[in-house]
Amino acid sequence: METTGYIALSRQGALRREMSTIANNLANMNTTAYKGERMMFVDHLTKSKSGDFIADQNLAFTRDIASYRNIQDGPIEQTGNTLDVAIHGKGYFAVQGPNDTLQYTRNGNFRLDNTGQLVTQAGLPILTDAGAPIFFSPEDTSIVFNSDGTISTENGQVGKLQIVEFANEMGLQRAANGMYTTDQAATPVAAPHVAQYALEKSNVESVLEMTRMIEVNRRYKSVQKMIDKEDERIRKAITELAKVSSN
Repeated sequence: METTGYIALSRQGALRREMSTIANNLANMNTTAYKGERMMFVDHLTKSKSGDFIADQNLAFTRDIASYRNIQDGPIEQTGNTLDVAIHGKGYFAVQGPNDTLQYTRNGNFRLDNTGQLVTQAGLPILTDAGAPIFFSPEDTSIVFNSDGTISTENGQVGKLQIVEFANEMGLQRAANGMYTTDQAATPVAAPHVAQYALEKSNVESVLEMTRMIEVNRRYKSVQKMIDKEDERIRKAITELAKVSSN
């Protein structure tokens, strides 16, 4: 296969992966606190051996090197649910994951389990700034999350949510159920700001993602046309060579 063919295939492969990323963003546009992702590419410029049909185009071998997360806040939606808590600005809730590992999330859609413990929808305990789980007694009927993360009821203060940040937020690794894991040291947010009765929505903008999907589809078809033209050129060249050889 000539250089042009490798270039075209590399571009199509990158576009297919970009399309998968867009599709995943769209599938999670209603997922609480979901952060959209984008692909990162690098192009290696090369000169085409055949300039008869793309003389005015730059050719480049495309390689996707990574993906990155859009860490901007999603819009805050009022839910009216007592145990829904949204973070304004930087920060993640600390969660006790499986085998006592620490996990982090911005999804504040909490609930109480049958022991009165504050947990995620998947049943993972939410932690206080002291690293302890949060329990409510049957007499705690009025639960209040203050803006600084302090939790109280009509019977007094229960604890304070552990809200942390990281030096390299992009380095957080996605886990199941909207969780993140990392080997980085977590730093308490100096002045956290949370809102009760609300959740952070996904920051995926559906119109922009659909526009990107259309653009990627068009570029994919354009590359396919280039492949078809190159294939036609090679067939013609083989035919002409065959004629010369037969003579």
